[in-house]
Amino acid sequence: MKKENVRVILWGLGAMGKGIAETLLTKKGVEIVGVAWRGERIGKSMYDYLDVERGDRKDVIIGTYEEVIKEGAADIVIISTDSFVKDNFDKIKYCLEKKINVISTAEEMAYPQAQEPELAKEMDRIAKENGVTVLGTGINPGLMMDLLVLVLTGACTDVKNIKVKRVNSLSPFGPAVLNGQGVGLEVEEFNKRVEEGTLAGHVGFPESITMIADALGWKLDNIELVREPIVTNVYRRTPYIEVEPGKVAGCNMKGYGYVDGELKIEMLHPQQIEPQLEGIDTGDYITIEGTPNINMSIKPEVPGGIGTIAMCVNMIPHVINASPGLKTMIDLPAPRAIVGDVRELID
Repeated sequence: MKKENVRVILWGLGAMGKGIAETLLTKKGVEIVGVAWRGERIGKSMYDYLDVERGDRKDVIIGTYEEVIKEGAADIVIISTDSFVKDNFDKIKYCLEKKINVISTAEEMAYPQAQEPELAKEMDRIAKENGVTVLGTGINPGLMMDLLVLVLTGACTDVKNIKVKRVNSLSPFGPAVLNGQGVGLEVEEFNKRVEEGTLAGHVGFPESITMIADALGWKLDNIELVREPIVTNVYRRTPYIEVEPGKVAGCNMKGYGYVDGELKIEMLHPQQIEPQLEGIDTGDYITIEGTPNINMSIKPEVPGGIGTIAMCVNMIPHVINASPGLKTMIDLPAPRAIVGDVRELID
């Protein structure tokens, strides 16, 4: 007897949600059964916001989360609305209490125990109580600067320290990410927001650093974060923003993880819109000092936008198959592309 399609609800249809929707529509054995959003979009067709023709597919009308997310309505909800655990918590709780699995794109959800241990425990409790699973994932955090690092350490008998660098383009990302990076600001305003603690920069270094440390058995005693403006000398434009010369095109984010006062994990993440306009080549670089030493480079970068979309889609079967509770990428099978029927991957 043939299995039913895997049923997915999308909460949010911004830059990431749109990409996830369009990717799901190319997959066999999975269907989008609902979209939860807000404002003037309520009551409109999902296809009004996608670069995909509806064709003979059943229409999906956007509704409020209360209308769309109901017990039994779906196998999984993908939430792509926030970056922080505190902002995502109530949405995740709502879905879990409806006994539906959750994947969140919120960067802090990749390892929520790093900065929100109490909320992490509560999500784990609620998920187990309702027999479902919640995972935060994406390209970074989620893969490039944490899980991939840990996979490479699997070839080491000993690890002394780790350095990870990701030079990437912010061009595919929407307003939420660009605002968090300070794109478009004057330099003075950027620095002021850094001082005030209102400029996030890259969200996820504490999560990636803590994930790596916990997985290797290192006990962190301090994490240091640095945010510096990347100022453009030329006009830059993406579908979501225009930046004039002299303004901020991105954020040079640095993170340092210390164990017993010694720097063990170093993370460098300069990211900006349209970096090629000033001759910047993107790439991903991992350097592990250990036995043996390992050096990995990927040029150009693994693109952040499509990478996050792919991670969310490709982890759907692993989340559905997992035991109940809060999971991270080090708890579940390694991600891989789904090129066949999604239903065949469900236990």
